[in-house]
Amino acid sequence: MSALELARTQFGTTTLFHFIFVPLSIGTAFFVAVCQTMHYRTGKEIYGRQVTFWGKIMLVSFAVGVVTGIIQEFQFGMNWSTYSRFVGDVFGAPLAMEGLAAFFVESTFVGLWIFGKGRLSPRVHLATIWAVALATMLSAYFIIAANSWMQHPVGSRVDASGQARLTSIWDVLFQSTAVWSFIHVIAAAWITGSVVVIAVAASHLRRGHETGVFTAAVRIALPILVVGVLLAFVAGDRLGGILIEQQPMKMAAAEALLDTEQPAAFSLFATGPLTCTPETKNRELKVPHLLSVLATHSWSGGVTGVHQAQQAEIARYGPGNYTPCVPVIYWSFRVMVYGFGLLLGLAALLGWLLFRGRMADSPRLMKIAAWAWPLPFLINSAGWVMTEMGRQPWIVQGLLKTNGAQSPSVSTLEVWISLLGYTAVYAVLGGIAFWIIRRETREGLEHEGAPQEPGDADLSLAY
Repeated sequence: MSALELARTQFGTTTLFHFIFVPLSIGTAFFVAVCQTMHYRTGKEIYGRQVTFWGKIMLVSFAVGVVTGIIQEFQFGMNWSTYSRFVGDVFGAPLAMEGLAAFFVESTFVGLWIFGKGRLSPRVHLATIWAVALATMLSAYFIIAANSWMQHPVGSRVDASGQARLTSIWDVLFQSTAVWSFIHVIAAAWITGSVVVIAVAASHLRRGHETGVFTAAVRIALPILVVGVLLAFVAGDRLGGILIEQQPMKMAAAEALLDTEQPAAFSLFATGPLTCTPETKNRELKVPHLLSVLATHSWSGGVTGVHQAQQAEIARYGPGNYTPCVPVIYWSFRVMVYGFGLLLGLAALLGWLLFRGRMADSPRLMKIAAWAWPLPFLINSAGWVMTEMGRQPWIVQGLLKTNGAQSPSVSTLEVWISLLGYTAVYAVLGGIAFWIIRRETREGLEHEGAPQEPGDADLSLAY
């Protein structure tokens, strides 16, 4: 493998690992804030004990997310120096804002939340956890805005030296791609946190542990899950329309649509290997008109095909291959759509309508729910794969190609060394985090002894 291929592999693996913990920390922080609010308003100990229990999981995921995020920064300077120089003037502002939000606001209020228990007034202590929950979302927004600029560069220009220069921070922060991508990511985080809560609660309910506490956890998590699924559906629908306008090649690859269709049929799934050659017809099970309806909100709207998008990019940017790996984009898109739109959406709706508060009465339902926790992580990873690989060969759409963005002085051996080193570090971090979370979730509330105020709990294990 070349240094470029290894650098791409390193970036992909570390990013996916980092994104395991980001939605979990955002989702659990929001859930803990809701639980503490209910404890503050009602005074019921059943909610206070949940703050203690789920707060530990939130802190572990937060800590690992911060560490893995720092490694992401190292990669830019080490493997992607040309890219870093090109985007530095644009990325400087949103990344500085993210740093302030993440390392100052989040860290400050996490500390106040942990060590202010029993020392701050209940109202101020409640404000600290909401500050943490909102700061995690704000931090995510700045990262999403920077990534959205890579998908659709706005608010900038390329100067005579070939570097991107910021012209409008407002365009970078508030373009439609950034706004709707942020909503989609926050919805995914709420779904992730809710599914993990429901899965852990179901595991305890199967064993008859603290049925009152964990039944209440399911009752709180289910409406958050429903709202998350609805937001994901709305944001995903809007992002599909944005892709038609801004990245037609990515949409064509996601549908394995080789030639422009009007009206366009939606591919349910491929029944054979997918290719991009003009002479080959992909074998798929399709629903007529459905892609037109979903992508253009029109019964007979047209959707650009891979071959036409390729010709358009050649005409605009010159000779080259502008087609991403269609099978990867096609199947990752389906994992995301079928996971959020069908599987989790149906489960959330049925759970809300039929089984809310009665999960303990159905052993089969509890077993299914207890093993559902990997689903949101798989779906989140598929979404990022589709987003990032669907843009290839561009690292910044229309401005900079991936094969021209790497560090010219970094050798293949050096990337191998860093790749193996990062993989080892991530394996250790992931193993420790998984062990702590598994231990805490399996022990449940029994090892805590008598019920405690959320201010009296020992949360130091996460530090």
